[in-house]
Amino acid sequence: MDNLIVSYAPHIHGNQNIRNIMRDVIIALIPAFLGGIYFFGLNALVTVLSSAAFCVLFEYIWDKATKKENTTTDLSAIVTGVLLAFCLPAETPIYMVAAGDAFAIIVVKCFYGGIGQNFVNPALAARAFLLACWPVALTTFKAPLDYAGLFAGEHVAAVSGATPLNVIKHGGEIASNWDLFFGYTGGCIGEVSAFLIIIGAIYLLIRGIINLIIPVTYLVCVGIFGMLFTDYGFMFHILSGGVMLAAFFMATDYATSPVSKRGQFIYAFGAGLITAVIRGFGGYPEGVTYSILIMNIITPLLDKHAKPRLFGKAVKNNG
Repeated sequence: MDNLIVSYAPHIHGNQNIRNIMRDVIIALIPAFLGGIYFFGLNALVTVLSSAAFCVLFEYIWDKATKKENTTTDLSAIVTGVLLAFCLPAETPIYMVAAGDAFAIIVVKCFYGGIGQNFVNPALAARAFLLACWPVALTTFKAPLDYAGLFAGEHVAAVSGATPLNVIKHGGEIASNWDLFFGYTGGCIGEVSAFLIIIGAIYLLIRGIINLIIPVTYLVCVGIFGMLFTDYGFMFHILSGGVMLAAFFMATDYATSPVSKRGQFIYAFGAGLITAVIRGFGGYPEGVTYSILIMNIITPLLDKHAKPRLFGKAVKNNG
């Protein structure tokens, strides 16, 4: 009898492999990456590149220390590093970036067996870890660069810029939907421009890497419940904070989201509701990180109880 290879579900047959998928995700992140550099300058470039490099380094060290096959070539560590950097202010000190990368790769990913075995999203878990350790640094943002002043020869100093979500908690002038869509607001490196994130998302959809069930359900729920729980409109909630990045690049993570379409809908609905509840009633202005981590933990239950309906039944063979 031939040897059987036993592996974890889902079992998908096709031309895609981990490296190809991660390569496509990296390509899809390029518009937001370039936008982060445009809005926040070279600090954004340094933060993103160093985060990706640290993740690769920590995974390589782990593989060497545990005498496992080198897995850095599958590009997943680079994706984790870039996504974590996208969730950070451009001015985040490098030692904090390194600490977050170590937590993401070693604690969240490698401790549980590597890619596909982690039960929560490594980048979001690392962001939650950094928020717990250095809350002030992780919630202090710079306003986008004033290129008009720079080109006019003026000395333009980087100043602290309140994020749109701070308006919900502390009041102030709300950013226009135009500014929120294109990214002319304070915030994290890769989260501020919904326009650039959508460009990358379209690429992922064309390549068949993601489908629309989770992103659309999540965005609609955040917008509707956010509108119900606060005084701000539908578009404000889906364009502000990390909602767009999470919808297309975090919540759709294969390892931590449900397999069935019904499970994906419940998962995204729950994440959207929790995001809106935190924004409306919590002390923290943003709810994306914790909402998706909570639903990541619930994913195994959804895979168990939200299975597709089976039609027909097996016929007993009495022959």
